[in-house]
Amino acid sequence: MEGVTHRTISTNGISMHFVEMGSGPIVLFLHGFPEGWYGWRKQIAAFAKAGYHAVAPDMRGYGDTSAPEGAENYTFLHIVGDLIGLLDALQVKKAFVVTHDWGAIIGWQLSLYRPDRVIALATLSVYFTRRNPKGSMVQLLTEAYGKEHYMIKFQIPGKVEAQIASITPEVLFTHVFGTQLEQTLGFLERPKEARLPDWMSEEELAYYVAEFSKHGFTPALNYYRALNLSWELTAPWSGSKVMVPSIFIIGDRDLLYEFPGAKDYIHGGMAADVPFLKETIVLEGVQHFLHLEKPEVVNDHILSFFKGFSYM
Repeated sequence: MEGVTHRTISTNGISMHFVEMGSGPIVLFLHGFPEGWYGWRKQIAAFAKAGYHAVAPDMRGYGDTSAPEGAENYTFLHIVGDLIGLLDALQVKKAFVVTHDWGAIIGWQLSLYRPDRVIALATLSVYFTRRNPKGSMVQLLTEAYGKEHYMIKFQIPGKVEAQIASITPEVLFTHVFGTQLEQTLGFLERPKEARLPDWMSEEELAYYVAEFSKHGFTPALNYYRALNLSWELTAPWSGSKVMVPSIFIIGDRDLLYEFPGAKDYIHGGMAADVPFLKETIVLEGVQHFLHLEKPEVVNDHILSFFKGFSYM
C-alpha cells in the first residue's frame, strides 16, 4: 500500500510491526481474523486525509509481528498488554480505537481494563460480551451449537491446520471473505464453492496468503484456543461495564447478527453494559467484512462520531 510507513517496536516481550499514515490524533485500528494490518487498507488513507494519525498493527501472531509458541500466550491480557506498550512507544496517553472481529473483542477488553487510554471506540461486527460466570465462550458455544461450530473445531491443535493445508490457503481466504451467511459455518468442508467477492481483487487475496506464509495459521488460531484461559484470568472484571464512548456497526447479513438473542441484546441490553454507547448502526444487505464491503459508509459513520471529541 502506497503512502504508509512501516515500523517495528518492542512491547510486552514481543516485536510488533505496524503501519502508520498521517498526523494528528492517533486512531488505532485493530484487525480481526484472518487479516493483519492490511485489513484496514480502505480506512488508513481516509482517516489520514481527515486529519488523524492512523496506526494499524499486525497483532500478536500476525504478519511481521512476533508469534510466540503456545496458546497460553494469546490471552486477552497478553494482547491488550501489547497494545498498551504500543501506545507507550508512540508516547500517546489516549487514542481513538477502531476494531473488527477479533480486534473488536480485544478493543472491548482494552476499554474495559484501561478506559484511561481510550478516547472513543468504534466497533464493527462483534458486540460486547460480558463475562459469563457459567462458563467460557467455548463452553457456551458448544452448548448452543455442538461440536460442529467452527470455534469449537478451532480448539483442536493441528486439525484445522491440516484442513487448511488440504484445501490450500487461497481457497480458505476466498471462503472466509466470500461466504454467504447461510454457508458460513461449513466453509472448511466446501472448498469447491469458494468465490471471491466483488470487493476483493486477486492481488489483495495474494497479499493475505503471503502474510500468513510467515507464521502459518497456528498463531491466529491460538486466539481461539486461549479463550478458556482468558475466561479464567478475567474473573476480576466480572460485571464490569465498558465506560468509554462507543458506537457499534454491524451488517444485517453478518452471521453474528443471527446468533440466538443477538438482536435483542444489540438493540437493548448492550446499552446497560456499555453506558456510553452513542449509536448502533445496522447496514442493510452487508456481511461480516463491512469495512471492506462498504468502506465509505463505515468510514463516514466513524469519522462523524470521532468529530465530537477533543484530543487529550
